[in-house]
Amino acid sequence: MSGIRPDAPLIDAEEDLTAAPQVTAARRRLRAHPALLLAGIVLASLNMRAALAGVSPLLSEIGGHFHLAATASSLVTTIPLVFMGLGSIIAPKLARRWGTEAVLCGALVLLCGGIVLRIAPPVVALFVGCAVVGTAIALLNVLMPGLIKRDFPEKAASMTALYSTAMIMGATVSAATAVPLENALGSWQGSLASWSLLAAVAALVWIPQAVIARRGTHHGEAAATPAHTVETGPRLSRSPLAWQVTLFMGSQSLIAYVMIAWMPTLFTDHGMGKSQAGLVFAFSTLVQMAGSFVVPMLAGRMRSQRLLGVAVSALMACGVVGLLVAPVAGAWLWAALLGVGQGGALGLALTMMVLRSGDAHTAARLSGMAQTGGYLLAAVGPLILGAVHQLTDGWTVPIILLLVVCAGLALLGLGAGRDRRIGTAA
Repeated sequence: MSGIRPDAPLIDAEEDLTAAPQVTAARRRLRAHPALLLAGIVLASLNMRAALAGVSPLLSEIGGHFHLAATASSLVTTIPLVFMGLGSIIAPKLARRWGTEAVLCGALVLLCGGIVLRIAPPVVALFVGCAVVGTAIALLNVLMPGLIKRDFPEKAASMTALYSTAMIMGATVSAATAVPLENALGSWQGSLASWSLLAAVAALVWIPQAVIARRGTHHGEAAATPAHTVETGPRLSRSPLAWQVTLFMGSQSLIAYVMIAWMPTLFTDHGMGKSQAGLVFAFSTLVQMAGSFVVPMLAGRMRSQRLLGVAVSALMACGVVGLLVAPVAGAWLWAALLGVGQGGALGLALTMMVLRSGDAHTAARLSGMAQTGGYLLAAVGPLILGAVHQLTDGWTVPIILLLVVCAGLALLGLGAGRDRRIGTAA
């Protein structure tokens, strides 16, 4: 494994950066008092999915308020995904110029502004706010893993588990409280806007860290320099294995974000109450922790992960079939199957980015390719299924299409799960 860990998620913005001496010294001072850094990590992690998960139970109200058809409503989920993919490209460049701490703080300020912008009166503000939210989350996605591994090298696994758990808890609480907050505050706007407060608090905690980390640097001086001046390692664009990992990441993300966009609406269309639909969706989000914890541990102990790829795909397929045959009667069971399968598939995708790479530099490049391509692929899911739902005036055809994606995911798992390394002969 060449000294790299199977718990390294997504792009590591610190992997290919060498900090300026003044910045390195400032960060040592910050690590001497880790309580502020720990609080910042937890608060930032809570924000990484909450702004997306809280939209899903309110999607019908948002669409009704702006007189949007199902296809247009799906843009509320699609636009953030597009910008999560595009934003991941610029994050390492911003971290090099301004420093990880400053960019994290800026991302949280951006997230706060995007959340508020989504509730502004014109419909264009809704979509622009979604783009801002997606960009902010992309920066958090990319910067958090590298910061954790850089500042907590002896506790990388436990800190990664803490940040992952906080991220899922933020999404769960956001989904579960969306409708109750709407009832308490009198509107869906109040429910959505309430999460800007959490982002604002997190940004305030990161301000002193951003200031301290830049202390001693001159105006206009970059916080870091690239560790690699030229691209080294195998060409990922010519590697079938790299594309299989990327498409596996994208396909599992597509299924997950289709559920984020449409699961509560599917339940309410079949007669379930809004509050209960939000709770079932929140439960599905919560149980993702089981899959995301167990599957990577199993994957790291196996030479081939092909069986795991098929298993997580089958779990999700069973949940999707349940939504087709008895959506309300078995809602909690289908939510559990989908949640465990989604968590396991994400954990497996992140693990395979490392297991299929021969060194840390290739792993960072592969995770960049998989994250950017994966989110862009996932973005088409809610949009296409929303359009098909609108055209067919039902959920049967969209669910069948989702089953096809599950089958494709299993096939991709068979390819990406092989005991191979990118750049070596098959």
